[in-house]
Amino acid sequence: MATSRKTKKSIAASPNIKLFVLDTNVLMHDPTSLFRFQENDIYIPITTLEELDNNKRGLSEVSRNARQASRTLDEIVSAVSDDIVLGIALEAPSHGLASGRLFLQTEAINVELPAGLPTAKSDNQILSALMFLARREPERAVILVTKDINMRIKARALGLAAQDYFNDKVLEDSELLYTGSCELPVGFWETHGTGMESWKTEGHTAYRVTGPMAEHFLLNQFVHLGGVPPFEAWVRKLAGRTAVLETLVDFRHEKNSIWGIIARNREQNFALNLLMNPGIDFVTLLGQAGTGKTLLTLAAGLAQVLEARRYTEIIMTRVTVPVGEDIGFLPGTEEEKMTPWMGALEDNLDVLNGTVGENGQWGRAAAADLVRNRIKIKSLNFMRGRTFIQKFLIIDEAQNLTPKQMKTLITRAGPGTKVVCLGNIAQIDTPYLTEGSSGLSFVVDRFKGWPHAGHITLQRGERSRLADYAAEIL
Repeated sequence: MATSRKTKKSIAASPNIKLFVLDTNVLMHDPTSLFRFQENDIYIPITTLEELDNNKRGLSEVSRNARQASRTLDEIVSAVSDDIVLGIALEAPSHGLASGRLFLQTEAINVELPAGLPTAKSDNQILSALMFLARREPERAVILVTKDINMRIKARALGLAAQDYFNDKVLEDSELLYTGSCELPVGFWETHGTGMESWKTEGHTAYRVTGPMAEHFLLNQFVHLGGVPPFEAWVRKLAGRTAVLETLVDFRHEKNSIWGIIARNREQNFALNLLMNPGIDFVTLLGQAGTGKTLLTLAAGLAQVLEARRYTEIIMTRVTVPVGEDIGFLPGTEEEKMTPWMGALEDNLDVLNGTVGENGQWGRAAAADLVRNRIKIKSLNFMRGRTFIQKFLIIDEAQNLTPKQMKTLITRAGPGTKVVCLGNIAQIDTPYLTEGSSGLSFVVDRFKGWPHAGHITLQRGERSRLADYAAEIL
């Protein structure tokens, strides 16, 4: 289709500046994506605006994001007095985050798509806009950005450039995610022990070491070195090339058992040191099925609620994403509706109740009732606006949360509250979330090095030999 000289000139730009065509699902996934393309330009087809309008009604996260994206676009367009055909500069609305321009579709587009791609379908209309722009501006890259895998495949089949939305990804490879611990090299003490100081502090031994490796440590990172006995500590202070390492409580010993539970491996010991330390407000535990995430967390929570009385109660929540077909409406109160989703809680409570006391069946039943009365099960749907004071908050299956949902939950924490996030980023059930864009990966990366947060990735399964072998080979 022929275009006016003015329109051609308005979109023409440096060949180094790319033109990104946004699919609707990108805006509904991240409403701030308009400001995430730095110096590059953005093009919004009319079809994208229509799909935003169709999805704005409702109370779901997608509907909220659609409304926010529409409001953001309205603010950008309303503030412009010039002809929007020339493109809208994003530097001012983005507060300096983006320096490119926003283009809205202001003309009819007539591009013949291959037979078999009906033009009435929204995805195909966006593809026709992409093809139109690619033909009109051959001197620079015109790229479709979409979370829809099949949409990307169709675009590439038509010879068009397409890619996923990467800005929400903390990392490209989950293998690069911070593990919370590192093994010291064999010659660590020779290279870092010169002028070393050591002293006792509250039953622990602290070492002030200086050397090149200290520059790469993070606060509350665990370090270990093999030997007899092995050296295990965590980083408590950092100053340039100097770090203070402090030895740990050994929760593998029976005298330090927590609610009858002892650590079975090194990483579980690291986890219990985080969970039992009152100076750590935020803990993230990652690990495959059977590594003990929920059991350790519940044991630490019960010990601090019922024995140390550091917290008033345990609050547990999780994302209600079914693995198979949804079983439909669930009757009852909020807690009764959440009960089918809390099978992991019930299983672990059975283990923990069996470790308390030797008072026979009646004594164990009374202890079980006491424990259950101090654990509250809450739904994520009713978390907004709440404040939890002096609670032990457990967020289970946190890998299914988006970064925005994670922010909503963590900011519920009031004075004296500890938040623990558990999950396995290899088991994500939420559409459009990946290992790199999961809210759990997001908080692990953002909180690393904060003095009141800690993370550990549990490596070894302790559930059963069958579970461990299945997790390894399947």
